Amino acid sequence: MSDAAPTDAPTDAPPDGPTGGRPASAGEWVADLLPGFERRTLELAEDFEGPVVATLVRRAPAAARTDVPDAGVDVLYVHGWTDYFFQTHLAEFWESLGVRFHALDLRKFGRSLREHQTPGFVLSLRTYDEDVEAALAVLGHGPEPTTDRRLVLMGHSTGGLVLSLWTAYHPGRVAGLVLNSPWLEFQTRQVGRRMLEPGVRAQAALAPRSHLVNVDLGYYVRTISSRLEGEWDIDPAFRPDAGWRATPAWLAAIFRGQERVARGLGIEAPVLVLLSAASTPPVRWSEAMRRTDTVLDVVGVARRVPALGGVVTLVRLEGALHDVTLSAPDVRDALWRETARWFHGYVGARRVPAADSGAGAGPEWLVRLRAWLTGRASSPAPRPRRS
Repeated sequence: MSDAAPTDAPTDAPPDGPTGGRPASAGEWVADLLPGFERRTLELAEDFEGPVVATLVRRAPAAARTDVPDAGVDVLYVHGWTDYFFQTHLAEFWESLGVRFHALDLRKFGRSLREHQTPGFVLSLRTYDEDVEAALAVLGHGPEPTTDRRLVLMGHSTGGLVLSLWTAYHPGRVAGLVLNSPWLEFQTRQVGRRMLEPGVRAQAALAPRSHLVNVDLGYYVRTISSRLEGEWDIDPAFRPDAGWRATPAWLAAIFRGQERVARGLGIEAPVLVLLSAASTPPVRWSEAMRRTDTVLDVVGVARRVPALGGVVTLVRLEGALHDVTLSAPDVRDALWRETARWFHGYVGARRVPAADSGAGAGPEWLVRLRAWLTGRASSPAPRPRRS
């Protein structure tokens, strides 16, 4: 599905888009900007701005683990707004469970952004169906599957909203859905969203690619980027510190998706939702921002969780950031434990990762996960708040 041409002319030229190294021909795996990973360009239908691609990322076969039994499960991860895949530790976690991990940079984001494009611009969230289907076809999970492996989808923030809708529209395709701070409700909640929506839709009809006010003051990236005060190596060419200025057409699409969630999605597959225990409004800096969600209203999102489906697990993590996988080490320990518990309970048979030759070998979170799975944990990990 491709977006029809909007009625307005661009208000300014789109910024140059990074390519992440040597451009890949469609269908060809090439070395990625992340060491030990490779990527594949997925050609999509052109839209009014020209050629469109998505990008699939995986661990290079030569770097794949061989010491863990194969769980027969594939995970496809989708990022959030103004984002791209860089969370290699998330891939390591899934791979420690014997899962084959792939990540998708959606059209006009990260590795998929091209010079002629408006960053992140779509007219409908259903447009991303083409991106998701193109990635799943490579994995063998198309409408006519060519694999007997089970499929788990994982989405962060806007990606969580996109995958929630996709899963509802395609019943029977997935064995499980993991949502990392999914954008299920607007920050002003339903009343505020419905008050804003008429004006946003009117602006979207008249000037869909005009720019809305940018409310990102850079506090979130301050807590995560190693160039500032965070832990993670984030390329500002792929994820600008001040984000992108959203367009009214895109925000109208978000509102429609959130309204669809509010009416109930009826997802049949088991769902895991991971949220911070608290939010901090991003109006002025405070130290609380280092251990809370500064992007979403987690209370409003949590109230939408039951509308996803009949089998939903909600885990509220004390001290978690908006991307819970980028939180402090003690929070990540709790995150891995809870995700592994859900995975073994709902998706795959419980498997204990093969022990390394040396005691305590590997990352700290993996050592703790092994200890928990084998009942040898010497001390309890931090307990998340569950609701």
